[in-house]
Amino acid sequence: MIKDITIGQYFAGRSPLHRMDARMKLVLTLAYMVVVFLCKNFFSLGLIAGAAVLLCVLSGVPTKMILRSLRPILILVLFTSAFNIFSPGGPDAHIWFQHQVWSMTVKITREGVFTAIFTTARFLSLISVSSLLTYTTTPSMLTTGLERLLSPLTKLRVPVAVFAMMMTLALRFVPTLIEETDRIMNAQKSRGANLETGSLLQRVKAFVPVLVPLFVSAFRRAAELAYAMESRCYTGEGKRTSLKQLRLRVWDFTWLAGALILVAGVVTLNFYFAAVI
Repeated sequence: MIKDITIGQYFAGRSPLHRMDARMKLVLTLAYMVVVFLCKNFFSLGLIAGAAVLLCVLSGVPTKMILRSLRPILILVLFTSAFNIFSPGGPDAHIWFQHQVWSMTVKITREGVFTAIFTTARFLSLISVSSLLTYTTTPSMLTTGLERLLSPLTKLRVPVAVFAMMMTLALRFVPTLIEETDRIMNAQKSRGANLETGSLLQRVKAFVPVLVPLFVSAFRRAAELAYAMESRCYTGEGKRTSLKQLRLRVWDFTWLAGALILVAGVVTLNFYFAAVI
C-alpha cells in the first residue's frame, strides 16, 4: 500500500498535457474540482467522467500509474458507498431490498444506490484528474506557475515565493519519504519484525520502530536542504528570475476554450434533465 501512493511523482513525456502551461493546468484543475460538485444528474456526471478518461488518455501516463493513484482511496470510497447504499432514506424512497436483522431493518433503496454510484464516480474522477497535475508537471514548473498565479498577493506583503517553494518541497518529499518508509520497513522485517499480522494495537506498536527512524531521517533531510539553500544565499525575498519562462500560447487558450465548453455542457445538462438524486 505504501508504494501505491503516487502524490508528487512526475512522469516524463511530450503529451499535450505535458506541453500545457503550468499556470493553465493549475487553473483548469481547480476549475474541474469545482465543476465535479456542480453535477446534479448522471448525464452531467457522465460528461465529467468522460472528460477525465479523455484527459488520462491524452496525458500519455500509463494506466497502471493512474490506477495506483486510485488504490489508496478505495477503502474510503467503499465505506462511503456502503454507507449510502444502506442509508434508510426518506419516506418516499423506492425500496429494492428489505431484511430484518435482529431488531434492525436493513434497507437498500434506489436513491441510496444512485447516491453511492454518484459519489464513487465523483471521487474517482476528481482523484484521477488531480493526479495528472503532478504526473505531467515538474516540481520546478509547478513552483513557478503557482508563484506567478499568486504574484498579485505580493502587493499585500504576502511571501508568495516562500509559500510556493514550501508547497513544492512538500510535494517533492512525498515520494522520497515513501521510499524511505519502504526501506525502513524492509530493514525491520529482515530483523524479524512482524508488521502485517496481529491485532490493531499490536500493529500500531510494531510500527513504532518504523516511525522513529523515519522522523529522524525526515528532520535530517530537512536540515540538509536548509543548509544547502542557505549556502546558496536563497532567502525567498526579492525579485527572482526563472530559468524556464512561462508563456501562454494558442494551445493553452484552446484548452481553456475546451474547459469552458465542458462547464457549459454541465450547466446545460443540469438545466434540461431532472436530478436523479
